Amino acid sequence: MDLLSSVMEAAFFDLDKTIVAKSSVAAFGGPLYREGLISRPVIMRAMYAQVVYMLFGAGESKMERTREAMLRLTRGWDQERIKQIVRETLDEVIVPIVYAEALELLHEHRDAGRRTVIISSSPAEVVEPVAEHLGVVDVICTRSAVDDQGRYTGALEFYAYGPHKAEAILELASRDGIDLASSYAYSDSITDLPMLEVVGHPVAVNPDRDLERIARERDWPVERFGRAVALRDFVPSPPSRPAIAASSALAAVGTGVALYVWWRRRSEPRS
Repeated sequence: MDLLSSVMEAAFFDLDKTIVAKSSVAAFGGPLYREGLISRPVIMRAMYAQVVYMLFGAGESKMERTREAMLRLTRGWDQERIKQIVRETLDEVIVPIVYAEALELLHEHRDAGRRTVIISSSPAEVVEPVAEHLGVVDVICTRSAVDDQGRYTGALEFYAYGPHKAEAILELASRDGIDLASSYAYSDSITDLPMLEVVGHPVAVNPDRDLERIARERDWPVERFGRAVALRDFVPSPPSRPAIAASSALAAVGTGVALYVWWRRRSEPRS
């Protein structure tokens, strides 16, 4: 094999507001509340934080406060129980908020022979099952420390945020021979600027104000994702529990319509 044929390219995808339409952690607030792990006031604060996140993005100070609050909240939780809750409710929680455009890009990059990687500051207990549903093998995400009983200690082993994302990408590229100059990265947040800067093809997706400004200044592509797709109809997924409310049924109808529109778009010949 010659040198050129052995070069590997990759596409790195942030998760929240890039692949899914909201904070993946906040999306699991309902299941955690039903299981008695969080209270109604916590749910209300999470809803408020989600609105702020959607309108203004996630600045460094907001992310730090969120990180500290999450570590305090989850201290003492059993890791295996959290994994079980996430996997049992993944279809209910994540399916309605996946962007069709992101799925299309994932498949386009895979068809082009690129390695796809989800890189997120969300915890492994959330990111890894989502990646599995999407058919993405490589994941870089936040990992919490656990004690000998498998309970969260309130500390982190790795925080996949800001410059740490860029460092992890550089380490992966060095280890596996990935050509970052020919690789792609997608994110919505100014906090991911270091990650976007280490690849040759950075793309701002649903960017916050600061990232959009920088993207315009540097002539980076800016994409707007907004079409939800029924993930269960697009990739194989494990069986889920029945929907618990009529709103879930309405969401399924909406995502089904979005899938039909996406399929029609994919079927049209490209110029």
